[in-house]
Amino acid sequence: MKSLRFTLFVVLMSLCTVAFAQSDAQKSFDKLKTLAGSWEGHVTTLPQQAEIEGKLMQVSLRATSMGNALMHEMTGAGRPDDPITMLYLDGDRLLLTHYCDAGNRPRMAGKMSPDGKTVEFDFLDVAGSTQYGHMHHAVFTVIDANHHTEDWTYMMPGDKPVHAHFDLQRTK
Repeated sequence: MKSLRFTLFVVLMSLCTVAFAQSDAQKSFDKLKTLAGSWEGHVTTLPQQAEIEGKLMQVSLRATSMGNALMHEMTGAGRPDDPITMLYLDGDRLLLTHYCDAGNRPRMAGKMSPDGKTVEFDFLDVAGSTQYGHMHHAVFTVIDANHHTEDWTYMMPGDKPVHAHFDLQRTK
């Protein structure tokens, strides 16, 4: 009888752990969906990248697929098109797939900070060539309803990181 009670306890604890993990991913996704709208702000880079340093960038975030995905598009002056990033839940994980202008598709998994203001994405894998580098890390921080920041790390060939910081204000 003790064995049966112990087994039931272990099963229930396992189910609770899965439920909390799903809840955390859902909370993170719901937090990011509050950013739906149009944004603009200037970019700073480290090391400095002359072609984008200080430029005004526009970001559009839009819930799509019946609320099951969040599409992120970024444009800037002098750019012929924009990279697209899709954020979505995959079971108990929040994932990001970045459709990069370097011709590849890195995936990252996200986790919310304990204070609930930041969602940080860590590199999982990449499809396509990394000959020209790949996006490696992303952090979204919600300041308030009309202000958020994004920090993106691009890994250049030879594993040389380039950090880009976007300070964004809501335009609508």
